[in-house]
Amino acid sequence: MACVVSLRDITKSYRMGQELVEALRGITMEVEAGDFVAIMGSSGSGKSTCMHILGCLDTPTTGSYALEGVNVERLSKNQLAEVRNKKLGFVFQGFNLLTRTTARENVELPLIYAGVPTRERHQKALAALEMVGLARRAEHYSNQLSGGQQQRVAIARALAGDPTLILADEPTGNLDSKTSEEIMEVFEKLHAQGITIIMVTHEADVAAHARRVLTFKDGQIISDRRRQDGGWAGPGGQ
Repeated sequence: MACVVSLRDITKSYRMGQELVEALRGITMEVEAGDFVAIMGSSGSGKSTCMHILGCLDTPTTGSYALEGVNVERLSKNQLAEVRNKKLGFVFQGFNLLTRTTARENVELPLIYAGVPTRERHQKALAALEMVGLARRAEHYSNQLSGGQQQRVAIARALAGDPTLILADEPTGNLDSKTSEEIMEVFEKLHAQGITIIMVTHEADVAAHARRVLTFKDGQIISDRRRQDGGWAGPGGQ
């Protein structure tokens, strides 16, 4: 399998007043194409900082990050913006939809920024909504949709540009348990279609839907488990 993500000895430090905070302390990990990885850890463990670096929203203090073999940590702001637009799809806890805009129009937003022609944009948006089971709601406004439906629109928006990698940051954080389960079923279906997903969550039952779980503590990976037929295997596995 091709390697999509390769982090090598990633550190991230920043100052809070007089104190130097080491958010990441030597993170090394690889994610292969088609994998479904959950990153877990308590508040302050470094998982969100790692996600920001993976999403090219922040750069490491030291270390290297290769996305599909291309080192991105030294790219300019404009180059990083292009990577985010063309290679990454984001799903956030808060949905981040425009309320007075239809589901289809929300999904089309990143395609507009990418300069995709109108007709192709419509086709891609409808295809993405079909993938998450919302094609019939394409012309409904965001405020006419339930929380679970809004998150499906957000997932469709992340898919529309055919990204290399989907990054989901606490995608069920604003949802009840039943709706959370439905959203995780969507992610499992996408994974079954070969889409690469990295998800941050603090909920073990959500992480259990992934094929691999990395646990962070104090800026380091302390456990790397992979789901197999007989259960979980790997350092820290059962």
